[in-house]
Amino acid sequence: MRFTTTVLTATLLATGLSACVVAPPRQQASYPQQGYPQPTYPQPVYQQAPPPMQQVQRVDTGRVAQMELIRTQERPQPTGGGALIGGILGAVIGHQIGGGSGRTAATVLGGVGGAVAGNAIEGNQQPGQMNESYRVGVQGDDGSYRYFSVPVQTDLRIGDRVRMGNGQLFRY
Repeated sequence: MRFTTTVLTATLLATGLSACVVAPPRQQASYPQQGYPQPTYPQPVYQQAPPPMQQVQRVDTGRVAQMELIRTQERPQPTGGGALIGGILGAVIGHQIGGGSGRTAATVLGGVGGAVAGNAIEGNQQPGQMNESYRVGVQGDDGSYRYFSVPVQTDLRIGDRVRMGNGQLFRY
């Protein structure tokens, strides 16, 4: 019985391993086999791509159609000193209120409220910086209409011929 089991196992193993053997690839016959000459095709000739063109900046001309003075005020950024002083004062005042855990909550709320109030007071104490510029509308010769921001010290007037290029205006 033992011999039969061994032979049977060996046979199954050999059959399983023979299924894993890969046959070599078949060679394709080249046609025609009678010795006719093989056709040859000319190889395509590729030209090199032309060098990239320099990007040409578009320059247009037109007339100044309108000028409008624009005033903007920039508020300075607070330094944080007002928030610090306000927070300390608010916490001291909040600590005077209540007792136990209510005193702790009043101290925290007083500190936060004082910091917000101190920051607002500091921001209102510093004057903002006033900026002025002209918003210039230009009617292009091609019919387009564009706007440009120009500093106040300009010699442009409505009706002047201008050249537009690279987002700037130049007297023409």
